Amino acid sequence: MKIKFRRFPATGILILLLLITFRSIAQKSPGLRKTTTDQYNKTTGKTFVSNTSTQNNPGPIAAVMDTSKVFALEDLQLLVFRYHPVVKQAALLSESARANVLQSLGYFDPALKAGFGRKLFGHTEYYNHWNSELKIPLWLAGADLKVGYDRNVGTYNNPETRTPHSGLSAVGLSIPLGQGLIIDSRRNTLRQSKIMVQYAEAEQLKQINSTWYAVVKDYWGWYYAYRQYSLVTEGVELAERRFRALSRQTTIGDKPVIDSVEAYITVQERIIQKEKAKIELQNARLVLSNHLWSAEGNPVELPADAAPQEIAENISKPQQTVLDTLIGQASGQHPELLKLRSKGAQLAVERSYRQEMLKPKLNVSGSLISGRTNFGAYSPDYYDFNWSNYKVGVEFAFPLFLRAERGKLKEVKIKQRELDYDLQQTGREIRNNILASYNDLSAYSAQLDVQLKSISNQQILLKGETQKFDLGESTLFLINSRESKLIDMKIKRESMISGYQKTLAELYYKAGTRQDATLY
Repeated sequence: MKIKFRRFPATGILILLLLITFRSIAQKSPGLRKTTTDQYNKTTGKTFVSNTSTQNNPGPIAAVMDTSKVFALEDLQLLVFRYHPVVKQAALLSESARANVLQSLGYFDPALKAGFGRKLFGHTEYYNHWNSELKIPLWLAGADLKVGYDRNVGTYNNPETRTPHSGLSAVGLSIPLGQGLIIDSRRNTLRQSKIMVQYAEAEQLKQINSTWYAVVKDYWGWYYAYRQYSLVTEGVELAERRFRALSRQTTIGDKPVIDSVEAYITVQERIIQKEKAKIELQNARLVLSNHLWSAEGNPVELPADAAPQEIAENISKPQQTVLDTLIGQASGQHPELLKLRSKGAQLAVERSYRQEMLKPKLNVSGSLISGRTNFGAYSPDYYDFNWSNYKVGVEFAFPLFLRAERGKLKEVKIKQRELDYDLQQTGREIRNNILASYNDLSAYSAQLDVQLKSISNQQILLKGETQKFDLGESTLFLINSRESKLIDMKIKRESMISGYQKTLAELYYKAGTRQDATLY
């Protein structure tokens, strides 16, 4: 079909060149890459996409890929708490603390020891020694229960240790009546190791909360990049449609050629903006992929066609009751406060031990002796267990100045005072951080409300400007300006939504807890 240009002879050539250029740019603009591997996660009941490294040995995870391709925060929470290495690493803290408790319990393990020695020379047995003992540490009073058997015979044996040829059995106790009666080193170590389990659990909670807070921030950063790219892409499509419409009107002479040129410049500007937003989206997707792991421990990439969950535009800040609950919960269960209180309990045990060390050492040991070597053997009464056959001993020691003991006790008291100051300051900082995050949420909520009204007004303004343009009373420049302003305002709205959700996660993180993603 031939078209005759009566009013503008060069118009056809110009429009044709613009259309060819536009088509070549559109063909070079890459779209979202398609994922190639899907697999079903029996645990979550959703389809996930694995990366190329796990195609031969697929895992049950990567990113949600159902019919709507929505990767919700709830799905991310499920994957992070199951497979994230840092979460698994945090679980080892309490196991390590319990291992230290088991090690401390070793000080109360019964110990069996025995020794043998014999000397034979010139057909003469100088001595023949056999000594064995079972020592059972007791928690009460730091005593030790001892059961032993000694056999010391020979021609030149020491009379003090000489025994009958069958040997002697003994049952006795060793009790510290001074230093070590209330608490000794082994009980001190065990008590502190048990307290460190609580410290490790608080540290574990802190690491998990910190990891989840970072994950949530990256998720909402990806949400903003995705929404920004979608809005910019929508702007490119609008500019393309307007350019094509103006090109047809210019061809038939209804609009001047300069309007087509201006419309095409707008398309080019928005394509540049789209490419920039695309790079930001790719980077945000990579950052979020840092938290995605398979059950086998392989890193997984978030597919390009995954989309974040939708968020309602009308967002209201949490109620005052939520704030009061978080403040009350933080004062009693915040990981930092739990750690400091665990340190306080540990220092209290150490202080008791150091006070015990100020006492003199007074150890008393005693054993009843018998010639009986087994339960069925006969032994005369005067050789059997009775109060006439015994061994007894007393040990006393006391440093005159107690400088080392008093110095260590003073050091512990100073640490307790420092800890009290830390508790006061940390508690106040936690409360104020919670209030600051809540204030930020209030500001975001108010700003979002104003922003939504501004977007509505801008849409009315753009609609009116378009009607004026159709009547020939406005210019294309004003329409492009109104439309670009509307797109920027929508992008700002998504930025506010993303910032609000990050601040909401920060509110719970500052309170020492985390919000359940199923509540979104």
